[in-house]
Amino acid sequence: MAASDSPGDFYSYKPSLAGGIIIAILFSFLLFLHLFRLYTTRTWFCIPFSIGAVFEVIGYSARAQSSKQPLAQTPFLIQIILILLAPILFAASVYMFLGRIIRFTGHESCSMIRPKWLTIIFVAGDIACFLVQLIGAAIMGNTTSKSMLDLANIIVLVGLSAQIFIFGVFMLVGVVFHKRVRKTGGKLVVGGVDWERFLFLLYGVSILITFRNVFRVIEYALGDDGYLLKHEWPLYVFDAVPMAFVLVVCNLWYIGARKFTSDGSDDVQMMGRGTAERLSGGV
Repeated sequence: MAASDSPGDFYSYKPSLAGGIIIAILFSFLLFLHLFRLYTTRTWFCIPFSIGAVFEVIGYSARAQSSKQPLAQTPFLIQIILILLAPILFAASVYMFLGRIIRFTGHESCSMIRPKWLTIIFVAGDIACFLVQLIGAAIMGNTTSKSMLDLANIIVLVGLSAQIFIFGVFMLVGVVFHKRVRKTGGKLVVGGVDWERFLFLLYGVSILITFRNVFRVIEYALGDDGYLLKHEWPLYVFDAVPMAFVLVVCNLWYIGARKFTSDGSDDVQMMGRGTAERLSGGV
């Protein structure tokens, strides 16, 4: 919301009806795709992708509604909260995936953090970032006071900056694990599945989410009078498009439910029998 605008003016522009509808349809398709893959493979750690996609669909639908009701608070509040928070849910599945890769390949000793704690630490950090940004977005959508808007911006900036830092540490853990396995001559092709390929996909997704978070940090750092908050197109180009690509890439992670052991006792939901067989034939 532009603090310089009159009360009730939530945007510095009229939101695009076509833009909101097109992006909502895109994320609806991706949501259906992920739900189908989730149902057929039972890859439960990917559930946050579907929840995040729901956030995106509702968020951009609310933006489309704002085109018709630019002075209505409810659609503004819905879109600002859900679009802001959706990538945090995507990140949760990304964190869990690395832990499963490390366990399944049997190279836990090459990880800076034990897989069990890796998931707990990064998902806990993800939840904290989620709550901080939720508080900031809620304040932003419920006030017209310049001082409260500045406070909301600061809170969101803290949450986004923390998320970037956490993702940076996470990527470091992944890269160090990858290099150590290679250095020791360890195999990343296990059970006919090329796990190194999935590591590269994980890096790509991490970069996309980090890119989007950096955009959001710049957006809020520039403030209500900054170019990014006064124009709508950057949201679609630097947020919607990268997050759509994240869902496209992560659709490849649904390899199903496969039991594996890291210490002879752990069973982790991971690989699907049907898809794993297809991957085995293609590796």
